[in-house]
Amino acid sequence: QVQLVESGGGLVQAGGSLRLACAASVRSFSWHAMGWFRQAPGKEREFVAGISRSGLGTDYADSVKGRFTISRDNAQNAVLLQMNSLKPEDTAVYYCALDLWGDNSRNEQEYDYWGQGTQVTVSS
Repeated sequence: QVQLVESGGGLVQAGGSLRLACAASVRSFSWHAMGWFRQAPGKEREFVAGISRSGLGTDYADSVKGRFTISRDNAQNAVLLQMNSLKPEDTAVYYCALDLWGDNSRNEQEYDYWGQGTQVTVSS
């Protein structure tokens, strides 16, 4: 059974930083691409960032490019999302997701397992 547990969310002022972490309980973590998505109140869930199995390939939504960095530690079964220069519009529940078969997709339908989410609130 695959489990994903996010941590690191919280309340921060605009311009501040947060680092989200996702711990994965899964065999062969390095075989699977990972992604971060977010859902703001009243909006659909959207892609934020993705990382390939090896960690060499990354992808970002235009809205976060240059401010967020995704990384993974395959030895620790973890994926991180460093968020800098946060804006009020980044406020959302952030979800970690695992793709069993693909590699670095923006399509949430490609992802097979999801964490419970962690709240990020950015005040102006």
